[in-house]
Amino acid sequence: MTPGAYTPSSARRRYWRLPLTLALPAAAGWLAHRHWPVLASGAGRLAVADHGWLLVAATAVTATWACSALAQQGAVPRALPAGRLVAAQFAASAANHVLPAGVGAGAVTLRFLMRCGLPAGRSATALAVKATAGAAVRGALIAVLALACPGVLRLPSGSGGRITLALALALAVVLAVAVLPALARRWPRARRAAAAVLADVRAVHARPRRAAALWGGSLAFAGLHAVALIAVTQAVALPLPPARVALLYLAASSAAALLPTPGGLGSLDAALGLALTAAGAPPPAAASAVLGYRLLTVWLPLIPGLLVLAVLVRRRTL
Repeated sequence: MTPGAYTPSSARRRYWRLPLTLALPAAAGWLAHRHWPVLASGAGRLAVADHGWLLVAATAVTATWACSALAQQGAVPRALPAGRLVAAQFAASAANHVLPAGVGAGAVTLRFLMRCGLPAGRSATALAVKATAGAAVRGALIAVLALACPGVLRLPSGSGGRITLALALALAVVLAVAVLPALARRWPRARRAAAAVLADVRAVHARPRRAAALWGGSLAFAGLHAVALIAVTQAVALPLPPARVALLYLAASSAAALLPTPGGLGSLDAALGLALTAAGAPPPAAASAVLGYRLLTVWLPLIPGLLVLAVLVRRRTL
């Protein structure tokens, strides 16, 4: 069978992915329309925010691209060109806001690694190693901060909590129905892929400098995003402790990563706004914090990132 050929299973995957991909931005748009006064108030609050704290947030966001490059270098045994690697990660972050569920960032980084001489299989494994380290670091940070801030990670009481739980369960069912049959059909291939990832993990950890880059870059990447949000909350005088804001960010962004929207647009905004509000932040302050964080991480770097992507393609770096 030729690649990309039509099969009943591929048609079924398209049928459930398309409605889900369209429904999430539509729901986000409906929520934005319904809560427009809060969003407008948040935007006005952001306009008069503390510029010093916003500069701290912008600096932290800028450093995340270097940390992402450091983690990706740590996932590859051979040395990569540092400058082009950082540029590729910057371009990948922009591509990630155009295509859903991390497809853009993965495609750009995969192409870069292959252009650096890695085979396609090893390049894909390097992406998996980096993603695994990032997920492990986030899980560890959530566990540590949850112990430091007991009672923060809980559903809102009343009908809102029940609705949130029902939506989470429905999403889990949809993902299980979509993923488990495909995984069962491809179990031998999945097992070989897992074995390749484990082999590369062992190869990376046989080199202490590579292991330090992988885990240090992953930790710094997650930590700097949390610092950026903390700085924005300080800029808009949001009355929440920094440790609690970091925990809410890590939990909300981890949950939003499960939703197939470009760069978490809509899903992360809703999850983060809900988390901050449920933790006691006034809705206008929570809205302005989310707007400021997304402005610095998505909208301001988007056009420069796409321009860097075009330059890298033109120079055959990708």
